[in-house]
Amino acid sequence: MATQWPNRGTCPECGASNANVQHEDGHSFCFSCETRFGNEETKNAQIIPMSEKSSEYCKMKGMIDAIPDRMIAKDTVKKFNTQVKKTGSNITHHIYQYFDADGNHIANKVREVVGKKFWSEGSLSNALLFGQNIFNQGGKYITVCEGEIDAMSAYELMGSKWPVVSIKNGAPSALDNCKKAFDYLNKFETVVLCFDNDKQGREASKKVAQLFEPNKCKIANLELKDANEYLKTGQREKFTQAWWNSKPYTPAGIVNLADLGDSLYEEEYCETCPYPWSKMNEKTYGIRTGELVTFTSGAGMGKSSVIRELIHHVMTSTLDNIGLLCMEENTKNTAFNIMSVEANARLYIKEIREKYTREQLKGWQKKTIDSKRFYAFDHFGSVSNDEILDRVRYMAKGLDCKWIFLDHLSILISGNEEFGDERKSIDVLMTKLRSLVEETGVALLLVSHLRRPAGDRGHEDGREITLSHLRGSASIGHLSDSVIGLERNQQAEDEMEANTTTLRILKNRYTGDTGIACHLHYNKETGRMTQVDNPFMENDDAS
Repeated sequence: MATQWPNRGTCPECGASNANVQHEDGHSFCFSCETRFGNEETKNAQIIPMSEKSSEYCKMKGMIDAIPDRMIAKDTVKKFNTQVKKTGSNITHHIYQYFDADGNHIANKVREVVGKKFWSEGSLSNALLFGQNIFNQGGKYITVCEGEIDAMSAYELMGSKWPVVSIKNGAPSALDNCKKAFDYLNKFETVVLCFDNDKQGREASKKVAQLFEPNKCKIANLELKDANEYLKTGQREKFTQAWWNSKPYTPAGIVNLADLGDSLYEEEYCETCPYPWSKMNEKTYGIRTGELVTFTSGAGMGKSSVIRELIHHVMTSTLDNIGLLCMEENTKNTAFNIMSVEANARLYIKEIREKYTREQLKGWQKKTIDSKRFYAFDHFGSVSNDEILDRVRYMAKGLDCKWIFLDHLSILISGNEEFGDERKSIDVLMTKLRSLVEETGVALLLVSHLRRPAGDRGHEDGREITLSHLRGSASIGHLSDSVIGLERNQQAEDEMEANTTTLRILKNRYTGDTGIACHLHYNKETGRMTQVDNPFMENDDAS
């Protein structure tokens, strides 16, 4: 006697219809996402595939007739060696017959119409694809469907002249079934995959398509759920159009540029914030979301002042939220840094802050951090790289921050050299940061230090910066969209020169324009940095 499986239903985990099999002992198992539900006593019990639970012989018998509720004609039922069992005029069961390579009928797959129960008889695991025995080896086209009903439907929709076969147990079995039938399928000039229009069907199509050489396999893009839906609704022309429009499988990320069409002129959305300094904008056209911009310099070149200016400028130039991960200061210092730009005073210095009344400080607080647009990372001691990445992702996705400042890379690496050396650690972290920018679409403004250059003259003497000076790894330069170096001669006798920082663009992927962009003068009274004309011009001319 055939072994009958209990009811199938929709999987609550992945949503696949008829994939979740309910067992008599209370548990159920989804053959699509392989999730088990229910009865704890059977949670670890081995699931025996349907084909292995079948009886040794095919005993279910029926008759050849049309399947009216599926709109499948009697000739098609006969062609595919399918039978139906009736009670009176009502069809109670479908019997899909399966054969081996010698043409022997070795298995049945039985579908009970009411309740949608399935079971198998015989040796389904050793059978060919459904329909494989009735079509010649080789030809121009063959279509592979996800189920027996769909195979018969597609055959009718295509005028009953092109070979159509079906895998045996739905999308999860597709790859294994097609591997076993590869020699047969590969003899056809073109293989068209016509699986169900759902997540499982689409994923199975990609996996199967990769079995074949390029351009051999095409994937049909269905608007309706499956081939039978087109047959039941009388949309033969739409199905054939979708079938003929099937496109060759290409790996993710590879497109034919001709397919862009008019979408070529549809600008991808990204926000642009200009720099607060006009000459920087002439070379860069501003800062864009979706980019990673690295600022680098030696110690005392003005990085903190530049970052303060940029944070405040983004606040006044956009309506977006801003994320701040300042690893060398606490959140109070971060707040005072932002307020300092608004106040034109170095409020981050306690002695200067005490010169102002609480009311004045509150006024600057209200205009800046009380906007509720700033989110700062309140860290305690050493944190791992993964923790930093999680915070950046949360700021981007959970807090809608479009501009995120990370100051600085070197301090992260110094305490988290998980791969044993600085270069490897930077490579891994930069790769993850680059991926995170692509994933979230934020603008990430990163601060990195320089290594000590060879020779007597260091960066504190105003030495010109190159990409090779980046500390630890070339990946910082490779994976950044822009790299901006800050140069200043701290030891210059001329006060103007000693307090002027040169912004040199070392890399500029967007426009390709590099070199000196502008000069920023630091005002010791206000703590502000203002763009000035080149103060070194006269010295350069004299030399």
